Amino acid sequence: MKLIDVTPNDSIVPVYVEKLTEQEQTERDADYKASQAVAKKQEAEATAKADARISALAKLSKLGLTQAEIEAL
Repeated sequence: MKLIDVTPNDSIVPVYVEKLTEQEQTERDADYKASQAVAKKQEAEATAKADARISALAKLSKLGLTQAEIEAL
């Protein structure tokens, strides 16, 4: 990784841009893809859990339970 100074002349804080090697960029891309896959998996699990809950509540109401009884469960 190489830092390139891009600090404006009137700035009191230095500003740098990271120039990554091809290997470092490949590693970051792989890490990003892996984190995106984990996020999609977690979202799918949360959606499946919510769908299962809605289905269970619908089945309980078809059995004749009132909304208060369902909420008590």
